[in-house]
Parts: sequence; structure tokens; C-alpha cells
Amino acid sequence: MIRTMLRRALPAGALFLTLAVAACSGGGHSTGHSGAESTTSPSPGAVFNDADAAFAEHMSVHHQQAVVMSALAAERAADPRVKELAAKIEAAQAPEIATMAAWLVDWGRQPAPTADGHGDVSGHESMPGMMSAADMTKLAESTGKAFDNMFLTMMIAHHEGAVTMAQEQIANGANPSAKALATKIVADQQAEIATMKALL
Repeated sequence: MIRTMLRRALPAGALFLTLAVAACSGGGHSTGHSGAESTTSPSPGAVFNDADAAFAEHMSVHHQQAVVMSALAAERAADPRVKELAAKIEAAQAPEIATMAAWLVDWGRQPAPTADGHGDVSGHESMPGMMSAADMTKLAESTGKAFDNMFLTMMIAHHEGAVTMAQEQIANGANPSAKALATKIVADQQAEIATMKALL
């Protein structure tokens, strides 16, 4: 399901990259940077640190859940403003997943895990703002005004978690592009949080 939802939002080339990275196997070797293992050697001249790699992996997973949540709104939301906002979130975050997947390849790091059909990724439940499997099931089973309220409440918490993660990247990362994306995430999602609170 996650791949079906990503397919709708990603350009063909970016989708191919995302799915190809998700299909990669592990068993890599050290890159010379402390921390996670790699699948290949980093590209020559690649500038990154462990904070950058963690940000790309974790924010990819975080975004995947947001894409799943947003895709549900197309059929289940009652308020057209909720549908519009969800479509905006999906359209913004799906390409960012592809961007971060490309960074992980460039840095010789493991690909980010792929969320299951409910937007769940084992081992990443403790990330700020991540919804539990029970939360995701409840959202998927709701419709109409109940869906709208649940979606907005959950997505506000989800966005607040993403802002926290992005701020950590801004403070600790070394890669200029990753820091720029983190800055964009903070600005975009803080604006969307304000919009969602107004809708509630």
C-alpha cells in the first residue's frame, strides 16, 4: 500500500529510485564515518556526518507515514479543506523521500526501511510524532467528520515531531543540502500546523 500511495505522488524517475533503494540488501562495510553500516562506499567528496545519515533515514520513515495518512483523506475526509491540505502534504513529502533516499545511496548508507501498508515501520515507533499501529488502524477505519478531526489531531502531532527532528538536524548535521531540507521542513510544517489548528 505504501508503494501504491507513493506511486501516485512521485514522478516516475523518483519513484524508481525510491523503490530501488528500498529493495537493496544490507551487509555493507564501514565508510570511515562512525555509526551505521554502509552498503557501498560514499561518493568521492561526499560531505556528511552521522547526524545527516540518521536524519535522512528517520525522516524518510516519518514522511512515509505522513504520506499514508494523507492518502486516506482523499476518500475518507468530509471537509474539502482537509482533503486539500492532505494532498498538499502528500505532494510535498513524497518527493522529499526520494531526495533523502538518493542521499543515503550517495553516502553509502543503508536504505531507509519501507513502511508497511498501514504506515508502520518496526523499530521506528519511538520517533517524535509517529503514530502507533492502533492509531493508524483507527484512522483508516474512520470517515467523515470523525476522520477529519482525527486526521488533523494526529497530523499536528506528527508534524510537531518532524519539526523536532528537523531542528536537531539543523543543529547537528554537516551536509548543506540536508540542513537546507531540514530548514524547509521546519518552515513548511509549522505553517501547516497553524492551518490545521485553525481547521480544528
